[in-house]
Amino acid sequence: MTGNPDFDLFKISEDHEMLRDAVRAVAEDKIAPHAADVDEKSRFPQEALDALVAADFHAPHIAEEYDGVGADALATCIVIEEVARVCVSSSLIPAVNKLGSMPVILGASEEIKAKYLTPVAKGEAMFSYGLSEREAGSDTAAMRCKATADGDDFILNGQKSWITNAGESRFYTVMAVTDPDGERGRNISAFVVEKDDDGFSFSEPERKLGIKGSPTRELHFDNCRIPGDRMIGARGEGLKIALRTLDHTRVTIGAQAVGVAQGALDYALGYVKERKQFGKAIAEFQGLQFMLADMGMKVETARQMVYAAAAKSERGDKDLTFFGAAAKCYASDIAMEVTTDAVQLLGGAGYVKDHPVERMMRDAKITQIYEGTNQIQRMVMARQLLKG
Repeated sequence: MTGNPDFDLFKISEDHEMLRDAVRAVAEDKIAPHAADVDEKSRFPQEALDALVAADFHAPHIAEEYDGVGADALATCIVIEEVARVCVSSSLIPAVNKLGSMPVILGASEEIKAKYLTPVAKGEAMFSYGLSEREAGSDTAAMRCKATADGDDFILNGQKSWITNAGESRFYTVMAVTDPDGERGRNISAFVVEKDDDGFSFSEPERKLGIKGSPTRELHFDNCRIPGDRMIGARGEGLKIALRTLDHTRVTIGAQAVGVAQGALDYALGYVKERKQFGKAIAEFQGLQFMLADMGMKVETARQMVYAAAAKSERGDKDLTFFGAAAKCYASDIAMEVTTDAVQLLGGAGYVKDHPVERMMRDAKITQIYEGTNQIQRMVMARQLLKG
């Protein structure tokens, strides 16, 4: 059976590996040196945005017809993974550009696609995603933000919570109830909102445990008038489009989780080779070797799950819902476990800000929460299994 060309199908292509090398070079040279300062000052990583735009890594998923580079889902995951390896906050630039723009890609007219995808592809704008509300987090269909028809326009009133890169992004995909008396979940529509629309404002940034360089704010709509031609898809299809979006973008959260876990493992490996106790490097102690082996095994398992899910995302496979949820859930659980173990391997040094692993541990936590908590992911997976 040796030499069977079919086995090449289970191998990352040379182009993808070349992409990894290119992204890693940018990440280590232009992004990593600022990661601690970004975290310490809770400031937006402008250096990362500039570097990613210069290299065309800021929104690699956008198709060439909209002036994008047309990267496939796996390539996009590799970009996010490699940036997250040095700075999770910065990895949210390509990740959230995909999240915010994916509803447009999946459901919008060609006119809307050309109008909004092109400036994002050119690095002139970022795109955020507005689904969650204070009382509608996991239960998205319970949202109260309303869009009331007024002639050809819609008037938006309400709020959205936990919006990543809010205030920095120029465009926002926002879900709102357009038929209050309609069937729950089928009465929601999606719209593109622009940062300078009248009646649209932001709360102060949240004070967070991690990803401090990525601003998280509420969106507020006070009689915000939206032209009717900014609706994404048909009226009432908003939640369906939103959930289809998450099938694809949960894979990118898995990639982010793999990246931060790999970064923590890499740093811990370097540390244990240098740190000496009892007259020898602590890497020589079998107890620590077992920890490292488990960390490496789990990171690689998570990576394979994410890459398999990315391939399904690219193909639009019917089982993407299960695989997207599984990749996000498993990889984020592993990211939390591996970053915590990295802190443990450094001992007291791991607990202080002189080393990046404490930041990585704090950053990793959010991957278990956003784009659907891991409890919700398990519900999604179970429903898919029970469907047969």
